[in-house]
Amino acid sequence: MKPGRPSPGRLFGVGVGPGDPELVTIKAARLIRTAKVVAYFAATGRDSNARRVIADTLNAPRELRLEYPVTTETLAPGVSYETLLMDFYDESAKRIAELLDDGTDVVVICEGDPFFYGSYMYLHTRLTGRYPTEVVPGVSSVLAGAAAIGAPLVSRDEMLCVLSGVLPAKELEQRLRAADAAVVVKVGRNLEKVRGAVTRAGLLDHATYVERATMTNERVCALADADPTGAPYFSMVIIPSRGAPTR
Repeated sequence: MKPGRPSPGRLFGVGVGPGDPELVTIKAARLIRTAKVVAYFAATGRDSNARRVIADTLNAPRELRLEYPVTTETLAPGVSYETLLMDFYDESAKRIAELLDDGTDVVVICEGDPFFYGSYMYLHTRLTGRYPTEVVPGVSSVLAGAAAIGAPLVSRDEMLCVLSGVLPAKELEQRLRAADAAVVVKVGRNLEKVRGAVTRAGLLDHATYVERATMTNERVCALADADPTGAPYFSMVIIPSRGAPTR
């Protein structure tokens, strides 16, 4: 640190849970309530889901909206989705680094848990080591989904497999066959592909579809009954333990 410059600010990656504001941890709420800067990711033209969860707690003098250049839309030929996102994360990390260099602490809120498919991780890998960082775990959507269907995920020595719905259908099927219990996240418009893989793995009768777990518009139904045309981003398929004790 150069003479006369302030000590660098601290970076906090704070999980705010799956959607129910009452599932935000006490520590997360304290950090959000006292933060000078709260940053969050958001899709173009949409509210931030993470911000919506903590709206009643938020009291920061400054908010930093990090707006994705793309989400799920079709790109022009020759345009790389991965390149656009990596450039976006580079620029987002640069904006936060400027605040940290001035000695300002920054709280980055993240749906679910920051290190479980959380966008915060892309900032963390760019900034940790250069600045003091702390990650506050959040309630994962996977656990919220299990609570929504009222069934144990795994028991005893069973193996739980968490899969992404963007995987190829054949790989999904193979991994589902090998697991004692499974959760498929990032379902959205991959629902029909996921349902097909579950069916071929012989697990359709055991699979439950959950969307927007813990939110006011939560929906739970058998995977066989799920409408493929209306699956939102916040949806998952759960195939819980079939060996959990019943009493």
